[in-house]
Amino acid sequence: MFKKFFIVVVCVGVLVVAGTALWASQGLKTLKQPVSLDEPVLFDVPAGSPFSRVARNLEDQGLVEDSLWLRLYGRLFPERARIKAGEYEFTSGMSALDMVAAMVDGKIKQWSVQFIEGWTFQDMRAALASTHRLTQKTADWTDEQIMKAVGAEGEHPEGRFFPDTYLFTSYESDLDLLQRAFDRMKTVLSEEWSNREKGLPYKTPYDALIMASIVERETGVPEERNDVAGVFVRRLEKGMRLQTDPTVIYGMGERYKGRISSKDLRTYTPYNTYRINGLPPTPIALPGREAIHAALHPGGGKALYFVARGDGTHKFSDTLAEHQKAVREFQLNRRDDYRSSPSATNSSAEAQEQNQ
Repeated sequence: MFKKFFIVVVCVGVLVVAGTALWASQGLKTLKQPVSLDEPVLFDVPAGSPFSRVARNLEDQGLVEDSLWLRLYGRLFPERARIKAGEYEFTSGMSALDMVAAMVDGKIKQWSVQFIEGWTFQDMRAALASTHRLTQKTADWTDEQIMKAVGAEGEHPEGRFFPDTYLFTSYESDLDLLQRAFDRMKTVLSEEWSNREKGLPYKTPYDALIMASIVERETGVPEERNDVAGVFVRRLEKGMRLQTDPTVIYGMGERYKGRISSKDLRTYTPYNTYRINGLPPTPIALPGREAIHAALHPGGGKALYFVARGDGTHKFSDTLAEHQKAVREFQLNRRDDYRSSPSATNSSAEAQEQNQ
């Protein structure tokens, strides 16, 4: 009798184990089944969310058919269910296990915003204000408030933020990105300054930053940066005015409508390098690392002038006579009161003679 009972128990146990294995196999198959989505879905995991709650939320959003299998998976394999808070993007073709793996690895959805070399600080602020998914914390702040918040109270914001592409999550704010860009510029400037050439006419790294911003705005041709920097450094060393249009434009502010007249060149502003000696008081744009490097490693030679050829490049000249000839060659057909782009150091030879 006992023998028969034992056999029955064993048989029942085998059936239970087999049934459980079959059931588990079906569950695992379900968890590996890819989901079909018309478009990517953003899924938020609040901090402190238990795995079971997250599984139910996945079901509620139609990302898994039945959260029961996922909840059981979390109980059986707790080490594989240690998910991280954040916002995730799930796409068609992912399975429930793929989603769990993404949350365990913390592959939080990131967006990007780009700050372009040559932009002004106001361009930066406009880009941040129009960036979706980014918390707008500084929208109503003054520039002074922003500089205080990033740890530079009382300092001018222009040129102090590094131009680059920055990734962010929906949990970050515009101030977070500003802080990262500010810290990055400090690091880059410090690195470049420590490796600068000797004998340059800069008293501080900030002077080099100002020069780099001018170099950045003067040419979009990477190969010319060092040559442009060389011209400006030699002019500083000789006590010549820089006479560069981008600084005039910056000083004009909203008055600039795409043209610089002779009157504009004669009008004093702290940034009009046809009227002031030395560098302007602040940078005029965001310089990239290459422009900073060029300002600290200026090209050699004797050139003191350059003029735009009209194709984005410049003609460099050692003497005023050579420069006047280049101006006639490349700008003969341009109106005297019009500069099509900020691209020439004293494209007017007459202004050069008047202001030296």
